[in-house]
Amino acid sequence: MQVNAIGNVSVNKTNTNIAKSKGFSRMDISFSGNVRSKDVTSKLSKENSNLVFTANDKTAKVSINGKNIDRKNILVTGASGYIGSHTAKYLLENGYDIVTIDNYTLGNKDANKELKKIAKENGAKFKSYSVDIADSKGVGKIFKDNKIDAVVHFAAYSQVGESVKDPYKYYLNNTAKTTMLLDEMRKANVNKIVFSSTAATYGDPDANEIPIKESTPQKPINPYGKSKLMIENIMDDADKAYGLKSIRLRYFNVAGSATDGRLGEEHNPETHLIPNILYAAKAQAKGEGGKPFKMFGTDYPTPDGTCVRDYIHVEDLARAHGLALQKLMNGGETGFYNLGSGSGYSVKEVYETAKDVTGVDIPLVIEDKRAGDPPTLIASNEKAKEELGWEPQKSLEDMISSAWNWIKNDKWKKH
Repeated sequence: MQVNAIGNVSVNKTNTNIAKSKGFSRMDISFSGNVRSKDVTSKLSKENSNLVFTANDKTAKVSINGKNIDRKNILVTGASGYIGSHTAKYLLENGYDIVTIDNYTLGNKDANKELKKIAKENGAKFKSYSVDIADSKGVGKIFKDNKIDAVVHFAAYSQVGESVKDPYKYYLNNTAKTTMLLDEMRKANVNKIVFSSTAATYGDPDANEIPIKESTPQKPINPYGKSKLMIENIMDDADKAYGLKSIRLRYFNVAGSATDGRLGEEHNPETHLIPNILYAAKAQAKGEGGKPFKMFGTDYPTPDGTCVRDYIHVEDLARAHGLALQKLMNGGETGFYNLGSGSGYSVKEVYETAKDVTGVDIPLVIEDKRAGDPPTLIASNEKAKEELGWEPQKSLEDMISSAWNWIKNDKWKKH
């Protein structure tokens, strides 16, 4: 039996009756505790013992076939950032309590405020701390004051160009600080972590390695990718030495915003393709000239001459982190997964789709190629599909329309 986002318990088919007052019809599962019928939905066949159980703010101890089930408390680092905030939202909406850590160097306090509201609406506990993960004393106290079951780690710098100009910044912030976080986890006896890694750890693979699989050699070509690969290697050593179980998720380009419009992408400066196209669209729609979208290179060896890249909707990515967390909570071993579309989209495809979605004739300037841009980078999702049950559900149109909704409405008055 699967208890969604809380944990797994085994079901022995003993034909124990479920109380009629609870409104359940399955004969093989018994509940006790303050569970209401609307909290539990039996969805599958007699041959399958899966249930979806949603905890609420009044759910305390619940026994399912004699085993107590409690809400899990997850520490999310970098939870006010783009991917971190959407993942925190997903966890809050799917039965978890969360504790967040952020130093707000890059994160948005507006996101933190929204997460607090989302937690209240979903009956979840939510605590946030303005702490740097290198503050061992502060982080140690957080572990001491909160019963943390697992960690989802996003806090990092992620600009490739910046990492080349200032590599120490990346090795100190990404690698050294993560090592300090892992050490505090060890001291607190917390041995599960989902790590937001990157497909940049693969570097520039040969054409015959596309789409990139987990077996593709990891040969990063910039300090950003190297800093993340170092962390993965440290996690392997920590598993052998301390029993730390980690799942590392490797992906390329993330796009889109929350479908309900409550969270979105806010970077300064913004380097991502889709929001930059949409900023040009917004300026054009407002009659502001001189702000075209710049397309770098149209003579690559690709079908339309522009670079092909993998794009994943941020909500698909948040769900992947949730599935990885669930796997660890269910006793899963250390592992790593590529999260990709398996096909990718060209820059021209993204640009033309943005024109269709926005209804704006977005001004365009063609620039020369940028040094170091590979023609095609696409990741496979076969392993994630097989072992995590994950594959992308949202289309390029979904990514662009949700991002356009966010940028157009400018909820946080950032642009």
